[in-house]
This record gives sequence, structure tokens and C-alpha cells, in this order.
Amino acid sequence: MSLLQPTPFQKDLIRGTLGRCPSCGKGHLFRAFLKVADNCDVCGEELHHHRADDLPAYLVVVFVGHLIVAMVLALEAGYPLAAWIELSIFLPLTLVLSLALLQPTKGAVVALQWHMGMHGFEQAREKRISL
Repeated sequence: MSLLQPTPFQKDLIRGTLGRCPSCGKGHLFRAFLKVADNCDVCGEELHHHRADDLPAYLVVVFVGHLIVAMVLALEAGYPLAAWIELSIFLPLTLVLSLALLQPTKGAVVALQWHMGMHGFEQAREKRISL
């Protein structure tokens, strides 16, 4: 296997991050913004077993929080601005980044669970391994 060729684990995570079925890569993972489809519309893989719960939101909060705080501190150190200007910049930026990262993060978490055979995905994993 080439070093540039993704491993199956990386491929599954990329598929999940892009909102695609981790099994076939063609079907849709989500039926709504954060609602995971019960089954893949292409290959029929059952996806309702996922237990992503709050992990995607926690990951997004940690990432966006660290990024925004670092940006605020860097801006304050170099160019002290009025509080209303900083709020008008960083509140919308925080909102946009959080909303933009939430679905890809949830897709990656569901793909991770699918790949590892966690929660209800044990049978799908055993079927993949036996092939």
C-alpha cells in the first residue's frame, strides 16, 4: 500500500466528514442537518445504531473555543480595539464556525463508531471482517 493511499480507517472518516455513508461512500449519512439517516439510501447499511450524543458538540466547542480565544488574545496584544468591535467580529465568527463544523464532526464520529464496531455496529463490522 502506498503512503499516499488512505487506509480504510482514514477513508471511512473522510466519508463520514463529507456526510457520506461510511460503508459505500455514495449514500447520504444525514437526512436533515444533524439527523442521521436510519439506512444508507444506496447500499442499505443500517446507520440508526449510532450514539454520537454530545461528543460532536463538545469537540466543536473545544476547537472553536481555542481558536477564537487565540485570535482574541493575538488581536488584543497587537491592536487593542473597543469591546463592541471585538464582539461584532468574534460573535458571528464563533457562530459560523460552530455551525459549519458541527455536521462534519458528527459525521466523523458516526463513521468512527461504524468503523470500530461500537454500539450497534458490531454485526456490520464482523460481516466486513469476514469478507
